[in-house]
Amino acid sequence: MSGLQQRTLGLAASVRKGEISARDLTVKTLADIEARDKDYNCVTRLLMHRALEAAERVDRLVLQGQDPGPLAGVPFGIKDLFDVRGEITTAGSKVLANDLPATQDATLVAHMIAAGAIPIALTNMDEFAYGFATINAHYGNTRNPHVPERLAGGSSGGSAAGVAARMFSLGLGSDTNGSIRVPASLCGIWGLRATQGRLSVEGSYPFVPSLDTVGPFADSAGGLKACFEALCARSLADVDVGSLRIARLGGWFGENMSAPMQTAIDRLSMALGATDVVELPEVARARAAAFVISASEGAGQHLKRLRAQAADYDPAVRDRLLAGALLPSTLIFQAHRLRNWFRDRMHEAFAKTDILLAPALVGEAPRFDQPEIEIGGKMVSARANLGLYTQPLTLAGFPVLTAPMKVPGLPLGAQLIARPGREDQLFALAEKLEAAGLAEARLI
Repeated sequence: MSGLQQRTLGLAASVRKGEISARDLTVKTLADIEARDKDYNCVTRLLMHRALEAAERVDRLVLQGQDPGPLAGVPFGIKDLFDVRGEITTAGSKVLANDLPATQDATLVAHMIAAGAIPIALTNMDEFAYGFATINAHYGNTRNPHVPERLAGGSSGGSAAGVAARMFSLGLGSDTNGSIRVPASLCGIWGLRATQGRLSVEGSYPFVPSLDTVGPFADSAGGLKACFEALCARSLADVDVGSLRIARLGGWFGENMSAPMQTAIDRLSMALGATDVVELPEVARARAAAFVISASEGAGQHLKRLRAQAADYDPAVRDRLLAGALLPSTLIFQAHRLRNWFRDRMHEAFAKTDILLAPALVGEAPRFDQPEIEIGGKMVSARANLGLYTQPLTLAGFPVLTAPMKVPGLPLGAQLIARPGREDQLFALAEKLEAAGLAEARLI
């Protein structure tokens, strides 16, 4: 076993007690990433100076008997669309490689450092966050630590794979259509797409401004909660997990699962007593609307640069952006109307339940040389359909926590969905699942 030997909360406790120094831990972590990342390609840049600076601050506070923060000494990876002072924010593209360095940290990066966490590295991603696979023409592909011949998922794949590989305990990502939920599931770790608007996106490079959401990855349910509390700079109230009403999403979310995913979701539903089934209407149209909004807004972000630097874009991303620029305004308007309608239906779905349960993906991570998977009896693009279950939920902006189910074989994740602002309920259920041995991060 390589990399970090303690999980987030235990690591922070050891640093706070002075049992290990944040600087020693940081030096070992940086060396470990340099030695092992060639196998996975999670990291695009190490933040040696900033990491050591933050670690020395934590150690100084410990020696002075002051509180270094709840995440003292815990290393975290940062998706390379968040500003880090002194670094160029590339958003996974050489198109931005000559931009000026950021003059200050993104809000979430600043909150993590204030909580004692150590900014250890910038992580790989799909170019401009437009993808589900972390296949990147500029910086290479991120490989799944469990089976390097398989996808890590995306677009926040570098952060997710780095946590799964024990390179860092926590990671920051963004989720527009599933970019936290997909890699968390494929890499077997905890992830949270927060309620839209609850966590600041200031200092992060936009993809689809009306849908973009940010959130953390973690090596444990408790670590995920502690990270979220640091990001929103407030503690969550305790929740009576026994009082939570849990139901299962059916219809669209009950079809097309692989046999292992079907078995895992059935087992989890049974363990939670989730016998009620809720069906959302017009899910296929909701997913189509998410595609339209993503393509049109994404294109709007890049038209000026495309006119000047089209050849510098990843060809696949460039073609998607150009196609989005050609969408008719009537179609975009209809997509936003459907979004508002679908959000109302989502609120209605919670009339008699607190948490909805759904699969995160159809099944396990596809191989790089596996371009197609079966959906509805047809062979379709694997990469384009990794968001089959995540993308429809994007429209409503509800919080979704990905729980790594404890299963044999390759990692599989479940989506836990709550009302807006009820991340506290999601964390209460996540910690229950972890304590019961029903969910656990799979680290190598």
